[in-house]
Amino acid sequence: MVDLKSVKKVDADKVRDYFCGEKVLEHYAHAASAIGLWESESKVFQRVFPDKSASLLELGCGCGRISFGLWELGYKNLLATDFSRKMIERARRLGRAMDYGVHLRVADATRLTFEDDLFDGAVFGFNGLMQIPARINRQKAISEIFRVLQPGSYFVFTTHDRECAKWKKFWKREKLAWRKEKQIPELLEYGDRFESTDMGKLYIHVPTKADVVSDLREVGFKVEVDALRSQLANESDLVRKFSDECRFWVARKPEDVSRAD
Repeated sequence: MVDLKSVKKVDADKVRDYFCGEKVLEHYAHAASAIGLWESESKVFQRVFPDKSASLLELGCGCGRISFGLWELGYKNLLATDFSRKMIERARRLGRAMDYGVHLRVADATRLTFEDDLFDGAVFGFNGLMQIPARINRQKAISEIFRVLQPGSYFVFTTHDRECAKWKKFWKREKLAWRKEKQIPELLEYGDRFESTDMGKLYIHVPTKADVVSDLREVGFKVEVDALRSQLANESDLVRKFSDECRFWVARKPEDVSRAD
Protein backbone atom coordinates (compact mmCIF):
# COMPACT_ATOMS: atom_id res chain seq x y z
CA MET A 1 0.00 0.00 0.00
CA VAL A 2 1.21 3.52 -0.85
CA ASP A 3 2.03 5.65 2.16
CA LEU A 4 -0.50 8.45 1.58
CA LYS A 5 1.32 10.77 3.96
CA SER A 6 4.55 10.58 1.96
CA VAL A 7 3.00 11.69 -1.36
CA LYS A 8 2.87 15.39 -2.24
CA LYS A 9 -0.77 16.40 -2.43
CA VAL A 10 -2.22 18.35 -5.31
CA ASP A 11 -1.78 22.07 -4.69
CA ALA A 12 -2.05 25.42 -6.44
CA ASP A 13 1.37 25.01 -8.07
CA LYS A 14 0.37 21.71 -9.67
CA VAL A 15 -2.84 23.26 -10.95
CA ARG A 16 -0.99 26.29 -12.28
CA ASP A 17 1.51 24.06 -14.07
CA TYR A 18 -1.36 22.40 -15.91
CA PHE A 19 -2.84 25.72 -16.99
CA CYS A 20 0.54 26.95 -18.22
CA GLY A 21 1.04 23.96 -20.52
CA GLU A 22 1.11 24.72 -24.23
CA LYS A 23 -1.57 22.14 -25.12
CA VAL A 24 -3.91 23.55 -22.50
CA LEU A 25 -3.27 27.12 -23.68
CA GLU A 26 -4.09 26.11 -27.24
CA HIS A 27 -7.24 24.34 -26.07
CA TYR A 28 -8.50 27.40 -24.22
CA ALA A 29 -7.48 29.77 -27.01
CA HIS A 30 -9.46 27.64 -29.47
CA ALA A 31 -12.46 27.78 -27.14
CA ALA A 32 -12.22 31.57 -26.98
CA SER A 33 -12.03 32.02 -30.74
CA ALA A 34 -14.17 29.14 -32.05
CA ILE A 35 -16.70 28.27 -29.32
CA GLY A 36 -17.47 31.45 -27.44
CA LEU A 37 -20.34 31.67 -24.99
CA TRP A 38 -22.52 28.63 -24.51
CA GLU A 39 -26.21 29.24 -25.15
CA SER A 40 -26.89 28.55 -21.48
CA GLU A 41 -24.26 31.08 -20.39
CA SER A 42 -25.68 33.73 -22.70
CA LYS A 43 -29.17 33.21 -21.30
CA VAL A 44 -28.08 33.25 -17.66
CA PHE A 45 -25.73 36.22 -17.90
CA GLN A 46 -28.21 38.42 -19.74
CA ARG A 47 -30.96 37.51 -17.28
CA VAL A 48 -28.85 38.06 -14.16
CA PHE A 49 -26.95 41.11 -15.44
CA PRO A 50 -29.55 43.11 -17.46
CA ASP A 51 -27.56 46.35 -17.17
CA LYS A 52 -24.82 46.06 -19.76
CA SER A 53 -22.95 48.99 -18.24
CA ALA A 54 -22.47 47.03 -15.00
CA SER A 55 -18.92 46.44 -13.79
CA LEU A 56 -18.34 42.68 -13.99
CA LEU A 57 -15.44 40.67 -12.63
CA GLU A 58 -14.57 37.33 -14.18
CA LEU A 59 -12.42 34.87 -12.23
CA GLY A 60 -10.56 32.04 -13.97
CA CYS A 61 -11.02 33.61 -17.39
CA GLY A 62 -8.58 31.34 -19.21
CA CYS A 63 -7.99 32.79 -22.67
CA GLY A 64 -11.05 35.02 -22.49
CA ARG A 65 -13.87 32.86 -23.85
CA ILE A 66 -16.55 34.19 -21.49
CA SER A 67 -15.48 37.83 -21.24
CA PHE A 68 -14.98 38.11 -24.98
CA GLY A 69 -18.46 36.65 -25.44
CA LEU A 70 -19.88 39.16 -22.97
CA TRP A 71 -18.12 41.96 -24.85
CA GLU A 72 -19.83 40.85 -28.06
CA LEU A 73 -23.17 40.97 -26.22
CA GLY A 74 -22.54 44.60 -25.36
CA TYR A 75 -20.97 44.42 -21.89
CA LYS A 76 -18.09 46.91 -21.93
CA ASN A 77 -17.11 47.30 -18.25
CA LEU A 78 -15.31 43.98 -17.83
CA LEU A 79 -12.28 42.87 -15.85
CA ALA A 80 -11.17 39.31 -16.60
CA THR A 81 -8.64 37.63 -14.31
CA ASP A 82 -6.78 34.34 -14.09
CA PHE A 83 -4.03 33.04 -11.83
CA SER A 84 -2.08 31.70 -14.83
CA ARG A 85 0.04 34.49 -16.29
CA LYS A 86 0.40 32.55 -19.53
CA MET A 87 -3.38 32.35 -19.88
CA ILE A 88 -3.63 36.12 -19.44
CA GLU A 89 -0.82 36.69 -21.95
CA ARG A 90 -2.60 34.50 -24.52
CA ALA A 91 -5.93 36.22 -23.80
CA ARG A 92 -4.33 39.62 -24.37
CA ARG A 93 -3.02 38.48 -27.75
CA LEU A 94 -6.46 37.25 -28.74
CA GLY A 95 -8.12 40.40 -27.44
CA ARG A 96 -5.83 42.63 -29.49
CA ALA A 97 -6.34 40.50 -32.60
CA MET A 98 -10.15 40.71 -32.28
CA ASP A 99 -10.15 44.35 -31.10
CA TYR A 100 -11.84 43.63 -27.77
CA GLY A 101 -11.50 46.15 -24.97
CA VAL A 102 -11.70 43.67 -22.09
CA HIS A 103 -9.26 44.47 -19.30
CA LEU A 104 -7.18 41.44 -18.32
CA ARG A 105 -5.17 40.91 -15.15
CA VAL A 106 -3.35 38.15 -13.27
CA ALA A 107 -5.13 37.54 -9.98
CA ASP A 108 -5.55 34.79 -7.39
CA ALA A 109 -9.24 34.31 -6.52
CA THR A 110 -8.33 33.36 -2.95
CA ARG A 111 -6.44 36.65 -2.38
CA LEU A 112 -8.06 39.42 -4.38
CA THR A 113 -6.47 42.86 -4.14
CA PHE A 114 -9.61 44.84 -5.02
CA GLU A 115 -11.37 47.10 -2.55
CA ASP A 116 -14.63 46.13 -0.87
CA ASP A 117 -18.01 46.52 -2.59
CA LEU A 118 -16.43 47.34 -5.97
CA PHE A 119 -18.13 45.21 -8.64
CA ASP A 120 -21.73 44.93 -9.82
CA GLY A 121 -21.36 41.22 -10.53
CA ALA A 122 -18.93 38.32 -10.68
CA VAL A 123 -18.57 35.22 -12.87
CA PHE A 124 -16.48 32.09 -12.31
CA GLY A 125 -17.22 29.96 -15.36
CA PHE A 126 -16.35 26.52 -16.69
CA ASN A 127 -16.24 24.98 -13.19
CA GLY A 128 -13.17 27.06 -12.37
CA LEU A 129 -14.01 27.54 -8.71
CA MET A 130 -13.77 23.78 -8.25
CA GLN A 131 -10.25 23.73 -9.69
CA ILE A 132 -8.97 25.44 -6.56
CA PRO A 133 -7.46 22.66 -4.42
CA ALA A 134 -8.85 22.19 -0.88
CA ARG A 135 -12.28 23.21 0.33
CA ILE A 136 -10.82 25.78 2.71
CA ASN A 137 -9.27 27.57 -0.27
CA ARG A 138 -12.48 27.43 -2.29
CA GLN A 139 -14.22 28.94 0.73
CA LYS A 140 -11.59 31.71 0.76
CA ALA A 141 -12.35 32.46 -2.88
CA ILE A 142 -16.10 32.61 -2.22
CA SER A 143 -15.45 34.93 0.73
CA GLU A 144 -13.24 37.19 -1.39
CA ILE A 145 -15.84 37.35 -4.16
CA PHE A 146 -18.50 38.23 -1.59
CA ARG A 147 -16.24 40.99 -0.23
CA VAL A 148 -15.61 42.71 -3.57
CA LEU A 149 -19.24 42.63 -4.73
CA GLN A 150 -21.58 45.53 -4.08
CA PRO A 151 -24.57 44.68 -1.85
CA GLY A 152 -27.40 43.32 -3.95
CA SER A 153 -25.04 42.02 -6.64
CA TYR A 154 -24.90 38.53 -8.10
CA PHE A 155 -22.26 35.82 -8.39
CA VAL A 156 -22.72 33.29 -11.21
CA PHE A 157 -20.63 30.13 -11.46
CA THR A 158 -20.80 26.48 -12.47
CA THR A 159 -19.80 23.20 -10.89
CA HIS A 160 -20.08 19.53 -11.69
CA ASP A 161 -22.50 17.54 -9.52
CA ARG A 162 -21.37 14.49 -7.55
CA GLU A 163 -24.97 13.29 -7.33
CA CYS A 164 -25.41 13.13 -11.10
CA ALA A 165 -26.87 9.72 -11.99
CA LYS A 166 -24.35 9.20 -14.79
CA TRP A 167 -21.47 9.07 -12.27
CA LYS A 168 -23.23 7.27 -9.41
CA LYS A 169 -21.22 4.05 -9.79
CA PHE A 170 -17.94 5.96 -10.09
CA TRP A 171 -18.47 7.82 -6.82
CA LYS A 172 -19.60 4.67 -5.09
CA ARG A 173 -16.24 3.10 -6.00
CA GLU A 174 -14.43 6.23 -4.92
CA LYS A 175 -16.10 6.24 -1.52
CA LEU A 176 -15.07 2.63 -0.98
CA ALA A 177 -11.48 3.45 -2.01
CA TRP A 178 -11.33 6.30 0.52
CA ARG A 179 -12.66 4.06 3.27
CA LYS A 180 -9.90 1.56 2.53
CA GLU A 181 -7.29 4.36 2.10
CA LYS A 182 -6.71 3.27 -1.49
CA GLN A 183 -7.61 6.57 -3.15
CA ILE A 184 -5.25 8.32 -5.56
CA PRO A 185 -2.47 9.49 -3.20
CA GLU A 186 -2.37 13.10 -4.40
CA LEU A 187 -6.02 13.74 -3.55
CA LEU A 188 -6.91 16.02 -0.66
CA GLU A 189 -10.59 15.28 -0.10
CA TYR A 190 -13.32 12.90 -1.13
CA GLY A 191 -14.83 14.42 -4.26
CA ASP A 192 -11.43 15.31 -5.75
CA ARG A 193 -10.30 14.08 -9.14
CA PHE A 194 -6.70 14.34 -10.37
CA GLU A 195 -6.31 12.38 -13.54
CA SER A 196 -4.13 12.19 -16.62
CA THR A 197 -5.44 13.68 -19.85
CA ASP A 198 -3.78 14.17 -23.21
CA MET A 199 -2.98 17.72 -22.01
CA GLY A 200 -1.56 16.80 -18.60
CA LYS A 201 -2.88 15.98 -15.13
CA LEU A 202 -6.13 17.80 -14.47
CA TYR A 203 -7.46 18.56 -10.99
CA ILE A 204 -11.08 19.27 -10.19
CA HIS A 205 -13.32 18.85 -7.17
CA VAL A 206 -16.83 17.53 -7.76
CA PRO A 207 -19.10 18.76 -4.95
CA THR A 208 -22.58 17.89 -3.77
CA LYS A 209 -25.31 20.50 -3.92
CA ALA A 210 -25.37 20.59 -0.13
CA ASP A 211 -21.64 21.40 0.03
CA VAL A 212 -21.99 24.31 -2.38
CA VAL A 213 -25.03 25.72 -0.61
CA SER A 214 -23.27 25.44 2.74
CA ASP A 215 -20.15 27.27 1.54
CA LEU A 216 -22.17 30.07 -0.07
CA ARG A 217 -24.35 30.61 2.99
CA GLU A 218 -21.36 30.49 5.31
CA VAL A 219 -20.03 33.79 3.92
CA GLY A 220 -23.45 35.40 3.54
CA PHE A 221 -24.57 34.66 -0.01
CA LYS A 222 -28.23 33.91 -0.68
CA VAL A 223 -28.69 31.07 -3.16
CA GLU A 224 -31.16 32.32 -5.76
CA VAL A 225 -31.03 29.62 -8.46
CA ASP A 226 -29.32 26.36 -9.30
CA ALA A 227 -30.05 24.45 -12.49
CA LEU A 228 -28.36 21.93 -14.75
CA ARG A 229 -27.08 23.26 -18.05
CA SER A 230 -29.27 20.80 -19.93
CA GLN A 231 -32.32 22.35 -18.25
CA LEU A 232 -31.37 25.78 -19.55
CA ALA A 233 -30.41 25.11 -23.16
CA ASN A 234 -29.85 22.46 -25.79
CA GLU A 235 -26.16 23.08 -26.41
CA SER A 236 -24.41 22.39 -29.69
CA ASP A 237 -22.32 19.28 -30.25
CA LEU A 238 -19.24 21.54 -30.16
CA VAL A 239 -20.10 22.80 -26.68
CA ARG A 240 -20.98 19.35 -25.35
CA LYS A 241 -17.65 18.02 -26.64
CA PHE A 242 -15.84 20.88 -24.92
CA SER A 243 -17.60 20.49 -21.58
CA ASP A 244 -19.69 17.88 -19.77
CA GLU A 245 -22.96 18.58 -18.01
CA CYS A 246 -22.65 21.09 -15.19
CA ARG A 247 -24.80 22.97 -12.71
CA PHE A 248 -25.29 26.73 -12.88
CA TRP A 249 -25.43 28.65 -9.61
CA VAL A 250 -26.72 32.17 -9.04
CA ALA A 251 -25.99 33.63 -5.60
CA ARG A 252 -26.72 37.14 -4.33
CA LYS A 253 -24.97 39.34 -1.80
CA PRO A 254 -27.82 40.77 0.29
CA GLU A 255 -28.61 44.48 0.19
CA ASP A 256 -28.28 44.59 3.96
CA VAL A 257 -25.21 42.43 4.50
CA SER A 258 -25.59 42.60 8.27
CA ARG A 259 -28.74 40.51 7.96
CA ALA A 260 -27.11 37.69 5.98
CA ASP A 261 -27.61 34.21 7.43
